Amino acid sequence: MSKDYEESTASQVPVIAEGLTLGVVGAGVMGRTLIRGVLNSGLIARERIWAADKNATTCESASRELGIPVVYDFAEHASTADLILVCVKPADAPVALTMLRDAGLRSEALVISIMAGVSTGRVEFLLGTGNPVVRAMPNTPCVVGEGMTVICRGSRASKDHLNRARHIFEAVGRCIPVDETHFNGITALSASGPAYQFLIMEALAEAGVKVGLPRQLALTLVAQTTLGAARMLLTSGRHPAALRDDVTTPAGCTIGGLLMLEDGRIRSVLARAVEEAARIAGQLGAAPAKTA
Repeated sequence: MSKDYEESTASQVPVIAEGLTLGVVGAGVMGRTLIRGVLNSGLIARERIWAADKNATTCESASRELGIPVVYDFAEHASTADLILVCVKPADAPVALTMLRDAGLRSEALVISIMAGVSTGRVEFLLGTGNPVVRAMPNTPCVVGEGMTVICRGSRASKDHLNRARHIFEAVGRCIPVDETHFNGITALSASGPAYQFLIMEALAEAGVKVGLPRQLALTLVAQTTLGAARMLLTSGRHPAALRDDVTTPAGCTIGGLLMLEDGRIRSVLARAVEEAARIAGQLGAAPAKTA
């Protein structure tokens, strides 16, 4: 955990000042989600937000949905922004950041990147402008206000910059500052994590169908049980093993099911999934190899 964590949790100073302009490069699912969070929380006024996307159809649909300008070419807008959220795929980092640089990005503008695998150092290098940079890794539950985001600051960003970014992501869930060394593992665990959970929930619901439950009932039971179990873990302060023991009575049905899961090496399979995802995350933002 970053030393910035204790400092930022204690901060009560407003960090999104009135009159700031926000630009969002990349109006996909996460870009739109963050804009909605900012709007719903009142952090920044609608008339001071713009977005951009390389897909003209996305520009049109996002503009209608959000009620803000969403443009194909952001060259005329970038120089007015105080905050820039970069919400593009890692492979698009060189093009997007070069466009920001060439558009006359203001030197004091805070650049916040959610690009998986792209380090703060690489963002700073590709920008080449000296702007403060904060790196973030959110996940898709941000869509329903239950996101988990981690953030860290680059070499030129201050604690105030970090707090400003934290407030943006807290508009769509929980946000924790961490050391950047943990980002690949976090990407594999929490950013990819919803996909693992959906697969597990799907499998459990199918099992419910196999034992005779209607499909929709099985899905509802699994989803609410997963939600309740997660809330118990977050609020109780107890270890998962202790909570599991509360459900596991001697010679009961739960222990029988748990033994079957252990026979299937569920711990090892999940650990290997996170390990492989972390390995891939570490390669996403790497500079392409030079050809001879």
